[in-house]
Amino acid sequence: MVEATAPAPEPTPDPREARRTFGTVMLAGIGTAGLTAIAASRTWLHANGDAAGFKVSQPISGSDAAPLALALALVALAAWGVVLVARLRTRRVAIVLGLLAALGVLATVIDLGPHAHAVAARELSTRGAGSVASLSHAGWYWLCGIGAVAQVAALLGAFRLAPGWPEMSSRYDAPVAGAAAGAVQAPAEELADLELWKALDEGRDPTGPTAP
Repeated sequence: MVEATAPAPEPTPDPREARRTFGTVMLAGIGTAGLTAIAASRTWLHANGDAAGFKVSQPISGSDAAPLALALALVALAAWGVVLVARLRTRRVAIVLGLLAALGVLATVIDLGPHAHAVAARELSTRGAGSVASLSHAGWYWLCGIGAVAQVAALLGAFRLAPGWPEMSSRYDAPVAGAAAGAVQAPAEELADLELWKALDEGRDPTGPTAP
């Protein structure tokens, strides 16, 4: 007779390892998100043209070359702020939104490749140049693409590791009406300094009326 064996219990996440990965991924995510946002606002293209026999040089920023890049980069950066303070379900929603934004930044960087000449011609025309004599990509353009790739990797890692990450204590949550109704709170004048700070630390209002 074959005895059924119970499934092995899942290993409990090591809190120290969870804190370590949380700090590492958050620092990497916020750092690369900030780099991507900065790069999206800087010069992406250097264009030169001819205007009535005069050489015209025109730096073209990421905001002009790909207006969506900066907006999406800021969305990804904001998503990391939510991940830092939220709990698991909200964290994962923020991670997904940040991932979509990072992929959008990467798409705008890639999309600019075949359209860079047209963008340069449009910008040079505002300076009176009729054609593009030369065009080059600035370092910020490449940094934005690299930052977007790093963002995608960091957000995928965050989505996988988030269940084991530490969460903000429930003491910072808004008090539940039902639970607060039964709490007995002493007037502030009857509390010693230590008790007053303890009440504040526990999220209670020491100045509230005494419950019946």
